[in-house]
Amino acid sequence: MKRIVVLGGGESGVGSAVLAKVKGFDVFLSDMGKIAEKYIEVLKEWEIPYEEGGHTEEKILNASEVIKSPGIPSTAPMVQKIEENGINIISEIEFAGRYDSAKKICITGSNGKTTTTSLIYYLLQQAGLNVGLGGNIGKSYAFQVATEKHDIYVLELSSFQLDNVYDFKADIAIITNITPDHLDRYDHKMENYVRSKFRITRNMSDEDCFIFCSDDEITINHLNQIVIQAKKLPFTQKTEVEQGAFVKDEKMVVKYRDSECDIYLQELALGGKHNVYNSMAAAIAAKVMDIDNETIRHSLATFQAVEHRLEKVLSIKDVLYINDSKATNVDAAWYALECQTRPVVWIVGGKDKGNDYTCLLPLAKEKVKAMVCMGVDNHKFHDSFTDVVPVIKDVKSAEEAVRVASSLASPGDVVLLSPCCASFDLFKSYEDRGRQFKEAVRNL
Repeated sequence: MKRIVVLGGGESGVGSAVLAKVKGFDVFLSDMGKIAEKYIEVLKEWEIPYEEGGHTEEKILNASEVIKSPGIPSTAPMVQKIEENGINIISEIEFAGRYDSAKKICITGSNGKTTTTSLIYYLLQQAGLNVGLGGNIGKSYAFQVATEKHDIYVLELSSFQLDNVYDFKADIAIITNITPDHLDRYDHKMENYVRSKFRITRNMSDEDCFIFCSDDEITINHLNQIVIQAKKLPFTQKTEVEQGAFVKDEKMVVKYRDSECDIYLQELALGGKHNVYNSMAAAIAAKVMDIDNETIRHSLATFQAVEHRLEKVLSIKDVLYINDSKATNVDAAWYALECQTRPVVWIVGGKDKGNDYTCLLPLAKEKVKAMVCMGVDNHKFHDSFTDVVPVIKDVKSAEEAVRVASSLASPGDVVLLSPCCASFDLFKSYEDRGRQFKEAVRNL
């Protein structure tokens, strides 16, 4: 019997282990750290042997194939040993794709991928289709393939999830944009990160569609160097295109084959220039899926924002509190500031991924009246913004950040949590940071 070893006991790993069990493999799961209680319950329910707190070599190196969770870097000692032993390493996405004949709409990008994925999922649901949501969002794709039956999957895929895909194929692939992020995992080489994102287009034929932002220089430069069989459908806010989406006379125009759908920008549920891009990408995908214009318009007008993504929390004494905890890089924070129309008290900080804040300085100068730095080490924010933002304060918790921000805000202002950084210095995750922020706002 073929032996499958899964490295990592989170959502992705446990989902893979369940699928391997359902398909009759001899399965073993190993995690270097502690496995969360909810995942241990799943492993026990499916009678899957596992270990936590370390790897036992002899139980791993006898594998026919290893499924590696996306959070584990290829430089991890155990991963290197597996490679030295000539054992094939794949991702959950590659594994689940082998057992799934559903249509797959796959989305990647440095920013906007969660919003675009959620928008497409919502659009297809509104059209009454039997659709699953997975990848980097919601339930594990492998777990759904093991336990549910969908006609279509909408999958958000990070570069880490794409790194170990080989035969997996998307029917519709979307790259929202590419900006420097996670370069620590790619030898600090931008081209490695770009190549990783473009793995989403592997194995596509001329029957498939590739949707991309033609205003994004990095995407276009790479696209010009490679051959993609799929139909190319660009979206842009700068020009007009024959097929794809563009903006004209305050309307978003979507064209696919002989069909066209228009929607006024002011009717879109999501504000800001970046969300026009996200809405365009989603609308093109919907057109390719043959969804009628009425459903597309209605869905784009009624969609609710994703949690932790420019999420309006509360308005207290005419100060609006916005949770954008998912802004873990400079580019995401740029979008968050760009769409603010009121004076901003900006909460930033966290684990710096080698950020360069230069592109934020003009927006900060124009819009930010005060900054609250919530991190273990805030010197880089002080160095970058001291000459641009009149008031900068340091705090050590979400509760203190909200208290200080509210004392600096006047009626008509916005308190914006858009941290620019990973959360791991003070919080478990960006979700934990966002929830603590919301809790503190409700306690004001």
